[in-house]
Amino acid sequence: MAISVAAVRENPALLKLDLYCKGARLDMASLGGGGTGRGLLRTRAGLGSGLEVVLPGGLWTNVPVLEAFAQRSPYEFQGDGDGLRLMRDGEYVTTVSLSPRPAWYDQATSSGKPMMRVGTLQGTYLGVYPAKVCDYWVTPEKTNCHFCSVGLNLGVDDATEKSVEEVIEVVHAARDGSGITYVDFNTGHYEGDTYLDILEPYIRRIKAETGLLVGVQTPPHHDLSRYDALKAMGVNRVSFCFEIFDRERFREVCPGKDAQYGLDRYLDAIRYCAELGRRSGLSLSDPWVTNGEIVAGLESPESSIAAINWITDAGAIPTVCVFRPLRGTDYESLEPPETEAMIPVFRRLYDACMEHGLPIGCAPNIHVSLVLLPEECAAFSDRPFRWQRAKLAVMRRVFLALHHRAVQAREH
Repeated sequence: MAISVAAVRENPALLKLDLYCKGARLDMASLGGGGTGRGLLRTRAGLGSGLEVVLPGGLWTNVPVLEAFAQRSPYEFQGDGDGLRLMRDGEYVTTVSLSPRPAWYDQATSSGKPMMRVGTLQGTYLGVYPAKVCDYWVTPEKTNCHFCSVGLNLGVDDATEKSVEEVIEVVHAARDGSGITYVDFNTGHYEGDTYLDILEPYIRRIKAETGLLVGVQTPPHHDLSRYDALKAMGVNRVSFCFEIFDRERFREVCPGKDAQYGLDRYLDAIRYCAELGRRSGLSLSDPWVTNGEIVAGLESPESSIAAINWITDAGAIPTVCVFRPLRGTDYESLEPPETEAMIPVFRRLYDACMEHGLPIGCAPNIHVSLVLLPEECAAFSDRPFRWQRAKLAVMRRVFLALHHRAVQAREH
């Protein structure tokens, strides 16, 4: 059943999903002096590329506008004063605002490096890829994940390496200038499993100086006790991107990950870290969340739903990206998934999290532009979950107060 203009007008989550799947054409001539806000950055996030905007309902999103499929989209952004008018097949859909460009983007660190080449806002949180590019991009056989653009971004919109001092300066600037509450570190694979060794000095400084929430997204370390140490030093989120749940498809799409780790090592790490959180109990003053990340659209919707069920059964929260065939990647000629096929996936994302009583949407001021968050997917579900919603509302209020107190304590 085709998705109507009326449907996306009424449901911002459906509009966000439809824009991921279809992209939008961008009428640059009509933008005038407003420009593109934060710019069309190819960040070190392997699926990022587009225009950062805020949709009705306060949903932040990164809309594909550079890729070939976006040039065929029925959607088009047109300049409209300080905002953007979104059209579909010539019919008005809504007006959106560009995600605000922070003043610190145009400042330099004390070393002279532009701050936006050290860290960038992805929605409302700060994303930092502090080390060299993933080794899968530089080995002679080049075994990177075929959808990923990380190796194409290095040295273009993102600096190759960042010192602890440079990152700390940017974190302070982003906290003071943009009100961030969360810093997310991302690395690729490095020989010798050195990724956690690399990240720990950054984590310790941020937790000591700011009290901000910190997350890490790395391959699964062979020594699972390292996650106990991460939790002890104050890390609040660990995320494991196994991407594909279908084992044969996993080998095809992620040859390096399959050869180096295998799907089971990712699943074991998710299970271990989720259990680590259960053993210590839910703490809103010192939260610990485990995410399993998949890419929907590169395997069947049924397999993506099976992944969501497995992740939530383990006590972790799924992160579900929509496949985006980025320019220059191995999969740039593939088509993105159909929106209609993705709706059941994102409906299940919300329902499964609510069935398991997982703490979704509790952290303050975290809006993510590259994915639909589980709580945003409530619009796809017809199930009330009344007591779960009431419980989450209380948790959000308590978490906000405790987080504010922690940040204030570091400042004074």
